[in-house]
Amino acid sequence: MTVQQEMTIPAGYLKDRKGRLVPQSMVDAYDLEMDAFVKEQCQGARELRDLMKRFKKTTFGNCHAWLDLVAEKYDRQPGGQKGNVTFGTFDGSEQIRIQMADQLRFGPELQVAKDIIDECLKEWSAGANQNLVAIIQDAFEVDREGKVNTGRILSLRKLKIDDERWTRAMQAIADSIIVSGTKAYVRFLVKDEEGRMVSIPLDLAAL
Repeated sequence: MTVQQEMTIPAGYLKDRKGRLVPQSMVDAYDLEMDAFVKEQCQGARELRDLMKRFKKTTFGNCHAWLDLVAEKYDRQPGGQKGNVTFGTFDGSEQIRIQMADQLRFGPELQVAKDIIDECLKEWSAGANQNLVAIIQDAFEVDREGKVNTGRILSLRKLKIDDERWTRAMQAIADSIIVSGTKAYVRFLVKDEEGRMVSIPLDLAAL
């Protein structure tokens, strides 16, 4: 926590965007109402986040306990390696799925691949399909943290391009992939009216 975050705000004051203390009596009523409104909603979001963290931890704990029970049923040592697993209700209408996914990052070979691809694009620019060019260029765009999108990079390997340099670039991408770890994900699914298993959305954007 920074010094600015730890600063105690005296009663009757608000901190402005520059970190200065401003008497509430000097703040417009509209700004006071907006300040209170946003703080209330953000506090609710923090409480929901904490609730979801506890729910996630409890769910993983309960699922792993079930796996240990299954292991004991078949005289296996509990507490072993946990992998992909699905738990289902008796009627099959609801499921819990735990999935393990590799956490990927890219090594320096990716820059070599980009250099080769840039060389190809310059040569192809006159007669190349512009939609294809856009897809390739977008794949190497970075986010605010300076990271490339793993999915877009890997999707380049599905493109069928008859050029020896492109083949070398795709090999460089393959060689650049580093598995830095694994992460467990949990999903909850229910059967919809058409009999398909669909996820229960826990992302606010999907609600």
